[in-house]
Amino acid sequence: MPSLPSSSVADPTPPDFSGLWVALVTPFRADGAVDHAALAALARRLAAAPIAGFVVCGSTGEAAALDEPEQDAVLATVAEAAPGVRRIMGVSGHHLGRTAARLGSLAGAGLAGVLLPAPVYIRPSQAGLLDWFGQLADRSPAPVLIYDIPYRTGSTLARETLLALAAHPRIAGIKDCGGDADKTRALIADGRLQVLAGEDANIFATVAEGGAGAIAASAHVHTARLARVIALLRDDRLAEARALWQPLLPLMEALFAEPNPGPMKALLAARGEMAAVLRAPMTAASEALCARLQALDAAVDAAG
Repeated sequence: MPSLPSSSVADPTPPDFSGLWVALVTPFRADGAVDHAALAALARRLAAAPIAGFVVCGSTGEAAALDEPEQDAVLATVAEAAPGVRRIMGVSGHHLGRTAARLGSLAGAGLAGVLLPAPVYIRPSQAGLLDWFGQLADRSPAPVLIYDIPYRTGSTLARETLLALAAHPRIAGIKDCGGDADKTRALIADGRLQVLAGEDANIFATVAEGGAGAIAASAHVHTARLARVIALLRDDRLAEARALWQPLLPLMEALFAEPNPGPMKALLAARGEMAAVLRAPMTAASEALCARLQALDAAVDAAG
C-alpha cells in the first residue's frame, strides 16, 4: 500500500465533532424546486436543540439530485437561518479533479468540516482509496470526515486503510456506516479518528463503546431526547441513557423501513413542516408506513 500523501496544511487544534449532528433533509415544493422557506424554518427549529451541528447535502439531503448552485443555495439558507450552528457539507464525486475543485469552491463557506465518501461505481483498490482520500484531504478547505458507506458507494474501506488515513492531519473523523463492529471498535481504540455513528440504530452501541457521537437522519424529530442519550452515554450514565433510548428505537427503525429520506419527509409533512416531495428516482413513503410513523412518533411523546 502506498504511503499517505503529506499535507501542507495542518490544524493546530483538532476540531471537536462530538455530539449529535442532524443529517438534514432538503425540502422541495410541489413543483420540485427547493423550498427554502421550509428549510429555514426547519433549521431554526433544530437549532434550538442541543445539537453539534448540521450535515448539509448528504445522502439524506438528496444531494445527488441537486446541482451545485442548488447545493450552494441550500447551504446558504441553513447558514442564514441558524448562523450560530456549525455546518458540515457533503461532497461526493468520482472524478478526482472535479471533486477537488468542488472542495475549493467551498473555501469561503465557513464550514466546520466536509463529509467525503469513496468514489461511487468505480470500486477502486485500497491503495486507490488511500490516494483518493489523501489527495482530497490535502486540498480540502475544512477538516475531513470520511463517509464509510459501502452499500451506497460499492467500496469497503479496510481497517488498515482507515488507520493509515488517520495519520493525515486534515482527516478528523469518520461517519461510520460500514456495518463492521470489529472495525468500529478498532477505530475507537486507536483514538485518532472521531467515530460518529452513521447508522441510527447503532448510535447507542457506538457511543457506549467510546464513539464521539452520531450523524443521524432520525434526529429531525425528538432531537433533544437523542442528543441527551448521547450526552448521557459519554458521561457513562448507561441506565439513564437506555431509558431514553428504548422508546426511540421502534420509530428510528421505521424511519428506515423504506428508502431514506422518504419516511422522514413523510413524518415531517404530517407535522406540517414541509411537503413530502422527493426528486426522482426517490419516491414518497407508502401510506401504510406514514400511518405507522405517526403512531410511533406519538408513542415516543407518550413515553415522556
